[in-house]
Amino acid sequence: MTESPRRSTDARVPRAVVTGAAGFLGSHLSERLVGAGWDVVGLDNLLTGRMENLEALLPHERFTFEHYDVTNFVDVAGAVDAVLHFASPASPVDYLEYPIKTMKVGALGTHNMLGLALAKGAKFFLASTSEVYGDPQVHPQTEDYWGHVNPIGPRGVYDEAKRFAEALTLAYHRSHGLDVRISRIFNTYGPRLRPADGRVVSNFLFQAMRGEPLTVYGDGKQSRSFCFVDDEISGIVALLDSDYVGPVNIGNPNEFTILELAETVIEVTGSTSKMVFEDLPVDDPTQRKPDISLARSLFDWEPTVQLREGLERTCLWYKAELEARGE
Repeated sequence: MTESPRRSTDARVPRAVVTGAAGFLGSHLSERLVGAGWDVVGLDNLLTGRMENLEALLPHERFTFEHYDVTNFVDVAGAVDAVLHFASPASPVDYLEYPIKTMKVGALGTHNMLGLALAKGAKFFLASTSEVYGDPQVHPQTEDYWGHVNPIGPRGVYDEAKRFAEALTLAYHRSHGLDVRISRIFNTYGPRLRPADGRVVSNFLFQAMRGEPLTVYGDGKQSRSFCFVDDEISGIVALLDSDYVGPVNIGNPNEFTILELAETVIEVTGSTSKMVFEDLPVDDPTQRKPDISLARSLFDWEPTVQLREGLERTCLWYKAELEARGE
């Protein structure tokens, strides 16, 4: 890979490599880093990422994009200060469609990016997930909970890929002294979340805005905690800047049932949509809520965007997205 352009009049600025840069979280993270004065090299194989997510970044002199699959050997010319591994299908629709690719990016991709960080003397940041807790038997979930995961169920390809990635990351820390960070990301939503990508917020918003029935799986009494993307990225950056090695929950601790989410979406969109109920998917968690005491104590982080406001802001983005499609 070629070295990104440098500004000869500037002193050396910090430089990051972000995998999954064209994805939902990766694009927001890349923007935040560029805005904070970082040079960013973004890598993405575009399996689920979209180049539209990078429209604001591509003209920027601090950002370089490479269409690349990080399950292959990765080398980046020049200095690197941080490697942030966000590449992976994250929606159930995506990781069930691409189960082997999901496991490969969690295993081979993580290994390759850890190797790059080690070679460059860079900090390594792993985007892990609340899915490592599976269908939890401890509520809310704290970082010391080991989880309740079916390793051979259909969801296991994502859950176990992330659990393996966490283990490998800490193995590099213990064996090589690599400076690492691990964020366990809970349900996140906001602009750039692909319409109807299989995650509940995008599905509900897209269905409500089109006047279609909202698809509720099971009885809708299962709970989730929803974090607006701006808050999520702030927590991720705060963890990157901290000196804590080990998993940290980054999510919104406010808990809602799926029925409550559906009702709020209908109110926000002004939709006349009704709800339809379908069978609960295999191993779908009954409850999910982060304990964020550790994030609060480490770097005084707390989400500030409440669900209704976040849904309203996401709805505005979806309206623009639908208009651009001519829908």
